[in-house]
Amino acid sequence: MSTHTGTGDLSARERILRTAHDLFYAEGLRATGIDRVIAEAGVTKVTFYRHFPSKNDLILAYLNLRHAQWMAWFSTALARHGGAAAGPQALVPTMQEWFSGQALGDFRGCAFLNGVSELGPVLPAVVEVTRQHKQEMTDALAALLPPSDQRRQTAEALSTAVDGAIVQAQYSSDPAIALGALALITARLTAA
Repeated sequence: MSTHTGTGDLSARERILRTAHDLFYAEGLRATGIDRVIAEAGVTKVTFYRHFPSKNDLILAYLNLRHAQWMAWFSTALARHGGAAAGPQALVPTMQEWFSGQALGDFRGCAFLNGVSELGPVLPAVVEVTRQHKQEMTDALAALLPPSDQRRQTAEALSTAVDGAIVQAQYSSDPAIALGALALITARLTAA
């Protein structure tokens, strides 16, 4: 998803952040240099560092933006596929949208899992942002389930299954394999 094209009316901070979002997600956190972000955002180094004193600050801002965008899409997609009325069965078509590139642009896996893989040991704040993101995703999954003593535990298991499906869809040549496994796990976890 190219969000930094046509950004002439945005503030310098927003141009930097949207440019970084696209580059970080497409090419990785470590592989994307600040000079490239500056050039593509059309700002000076002084302007960049006024808004983001370090690359780590920009990475955390990117993850917060990604979280807001992803959760807004996820909640809307779950509702579009039946929401609480459909229950966890709304999950597979939702993930299919993302894996196929129909939502949020080209699928490159989970920005948070990718971030932890790249920087978790050297930038613990990435791990914390990821925990918060996954907690909110789990909360959204819990909202699909009927109230029960096992609701939270089932939502956590579904969340883990989603993460596994994301990783498999990222490396597999056919995301249908991941979606099939997710459907099976969802059905077994939520069988009455």
